[in-house]
Amino acid sequence: MPRPLGELEDTVMTRVWKWNRPVTVREVLEDLQKERSIAYTTVMTVLDNLHQKGWVRRQAEGRAYRYEAVSTRAAYAAALMNEAWAQSDNPAAALVAFFGMMSEEQRQALTDAVRVAGLPETGEQRRPVERAGSPEQVGSPEQSPPAEPSVENPAAGEGPRGR
Repeated sequence: MPRPLGELEDTVMTRVWKWNRPVTVREVLEDLQKERSIAYTTVMTVLDNLHQKGWVRRQAEGRAYRYEAVSTRAAYAAALMNEAWAQSDNPAAALVAFFGMMSEEQRQALTDAVRVAGLPETGEQRRPVERAGSPEQVGSPEQSPPAEPSVENPAAGEGPRGR
């Protein structure tokens, strides 16, 4: 997972995610200039950095580029949460603390997400998935193939490549 986005990178990516289409440096610049003074070269550098980090792809158009998000904002947020959780020395305690910080609306969203993902909502154990391979691989979550995008889960399988 790439490092978290910096403040200006996040501001630029917010526009790219919001517009959900290929954008030019000029379009992002003009939108940002409604809020603050910023140079064309600064926006160009930020978009180039985001391209180098794998957050956007670009397509040449004349002497310029059009930039498009590689993944969704939801996939970015999920990757950040996963990274933070993975770094905890006590993942269960980190989850308990995280759940304790959630609003009622967030808890409902979590319940809905668990239902959509097909995970048990109670203490039930999930059965291992049978696959060909060595006994160590059968049912191992580390060996599971990435989820495929679907209507219910469009962000599955998305995520920027690491650097």
